[in-house]
Amino acid sequence: MAEYGSDTEGDEQETPLLHRRHEDKVQRAPACCSSRYGLALLSSFGFFVVYSLRVNLSVAMVDMLNTTHQSDTNHSVSVCPAHPSPARPKHNHTAKVYDWDSQTQGWILGSFFYGYILTQIPGGYMAGRFGPKWLMGFGILGTAVFTLLTPVAADLGASYLIAVRVLEGIGEGVTFPAMYTMWAAWAPPLERSRLLTISYIGAQLGTVIALPLSGEICFYLDWTYVFYLFGAIGLVWFVLWAFLVFDSPNTHPRISEEEKLYINASLKNELSTSKAGIPWGAIVTSRPLWAIVVAHFSYNWTFYTLLTLLPTYMNDILGFSIQQNGILSALPYLGCAVVAVLSGQLADYLRETLLYRTVVVRKSFSLVGMIGPAVFLVAAGYTGCNYTLAVTFLTLSSALGGVSASGFNINHLDIAPSYAGILLGITNTFATIPGMVGPVIARALTKHNTIEEWQAVFYIAAAINVLGAAVYTLFGRGTVQPWAVHTSYSHGD
Repeated sequence: MAEYGSDTEGDEQETPLLHRRHEDKVQRAPACCSSRYGLALLSSFGFFVVYSLRVNLSVAMVDMLNTTHQSDTNHSVSVCPAHPSPARPKHNHTAKVYDWDSQTQGWILGSFFYGYILTQIPGGYMAGRFGPKWLMGFGILGTAVFTLLTPVAADLGASYLIAVRVLEGIGEGVTFPAMYTMWAAWAPPLERSRLLTISYIGAQLGTVIALPLSGEICFYLDWTYVFYLFGAIGLVWFVLWAFLVFDSPNTHPRISEEEKLYINASLKNELSTSKAGIPWGAIVTSRPLWAIVVAHFSYNWTFYTLLTLLPTYMNDILGFSIQQNGILSALPYLGCAVVAVLSGQLADYLRETLLYRTVVVRKSFSLVGMIGPAVFLVAAGYTGCNYTLAVTFLTLSSALGGVSASGFNINHLDIAPSYAGILLGITNTFATIPGMVGPVIARALTKHNTIEEWQAVFYIAAAINVLGAAVYTLFGRGTVQPWAVHTSYSHGD
């Protein structure tokens, strides 16, 4: 969630009207069975793979550790009374377990992001230079191959596992910039919101499905199968992508002539930023951009801390078994996905029907989407062993974060629609840092796994969220910046 905003809105008044007048003259090709919606579905499957390969370690980690004091329900002694769960099948004890301390666990869980941060901005450049299809394809293929090698790397030692996760991050880092570049050639302006929403919802589905499924795989088989099965799904996706996807409508051999004409005609007046000079000086000194950077960084601190450590918290503090763990850990992300979709509809309604200014909508949604999660995250730390309340508060915290999807997360398109892809690469680079250091700091603070230690983790995340909301409220803007003004806008919708 923290990484993409698919509601492509540009200038508040002029741009949508211009696009609508232009596209009214173009015969719209049917959506059903079209190549552009086929691309949306297959790229959605791709982002499902991307996120399932990213989060599966969070659940598997619970089962990879050597817990010498195991109860009959087969999980380590937790702070709260353990929950009863069915006896695990006898054959599930074949996988090796490891004696990694909490600090090593933090480095393993955060190592993915050390690779991920390296290919954010280069990914956008390479997609434009070499084409997005194979960049995204080989990026995910590489991640899938290294996922299959994860059990071998873990056997060799923690440092090998960290190296493999860094390489996975390098592969996944190019995916969002590559797909953004591909949509520039495939998405008619008045269909961008729908196409990009279909495309990127796969990321949420990957988290929601991979967390509980990983728990079930660990329960009935063992943790190694988590990496074998999801890695194999990645290989299947690559075969489909290689044969069914093309860089542009002009290179697609099976697209209908009607659809090709529609897409090309609707995009012919689009500004190509690659041919125009990019005002780097103005971009890096733009206060509204840095407001987005701070907000994105702050939001991701909470998002990535929970994404990587929620299964550990469910096991070590609340006493949920590996089977229950994945299902309960997925609830916050299911809530986040639902709220993000609903908040997008509400944001559009407020701007288009009630005529609220863009900046008011963006700041309001950012405040709710950042302060709301902070409040419920802190509250979750004080629920003690009230399991229902703890899971409810954690779910509400993550769900409210979905509101920010219509706040700072798509503000790039308000302030500089022509350079939104570049701005996204810049903010996402900074926003990846919490994924690198957040889990390490959190595990360093929770060496004894007490409720008080976890309260400190939640307080830090909440404080950073509130700080980000304050900075964005002060310096965020909702209109196109002077340095980004051209005769036409490339990402208005």
